[in-house]
Amino acid sequence: MRRLALLALIPILGLSAPPPAQAQLLDFLTAPKTLFDRLIEARSTSDILEDNRIVAAVNGIMLDLGTIKASTEIYEQRLLITGLFNDKKLYDKFLTDVKKIDGVKKLYWHVTHMTEKEQERREDKKELLKWVDALSLDVSVGLNLVGTLDVADVNFKVAADAYSNVYLMGRARSQPEMDKAVKVARETEGVKKLYNYAIVRP
Repeated sequence: MRRLALLALIPILGLSAPPPAQAQLLDFLTAPKTLFDRLIEARSTSDILEDNRIVAAVNGIMLDLGTIKASTEIYEQRLLITGLFNDKKLYDKFLTDVKKIDGVKKLYWHVTHMTEKEQERREDKKELLKWVDALSLDVSVGLNLVGTLDVADVNFKVAADAYSNVYLMGRARSQPEMDKAVKVARETEGVKKLYNYAIVRP
């Protein structure tokens, strides 16, 4: 029932179709907070709709390529894509098609190519997170931001990848707020490296 209600909100949020399975699962797990946050973010509806259009375009590319090996975050048309491909031709095609999307002001490309054998070897040695563990890290950072005084978590976007890297996007209302958000994200257990792509704007 909740899934049907969430899918009914897709047109309201400016999405043309549900995202691929992996992204869809992440959205489903975090949907109640995500949908609410989008409604109260300190930016215009048209800006949010434009972000949703771009994400829908990326999801469309993944559908066309028959892959769900990438994840997206976006803020004010600054697009972050993370993922791990074991097919080099698929990786190259994905990058080429993403670069053709109109309206992207900045692309933060953190998608990598690694053979399946190498992925398995590194997972066995605990050098690479499985998808569910990366999701857990993502959620942990997000919850820590929610619980931090004077950090408007609704204005921040968080992503994590298989390398235990965490990416912070969005907007801080002041430098002290930014510093606090960065500190919280960086010190979350399991984070190896933090990429801060958020901006400061009152």
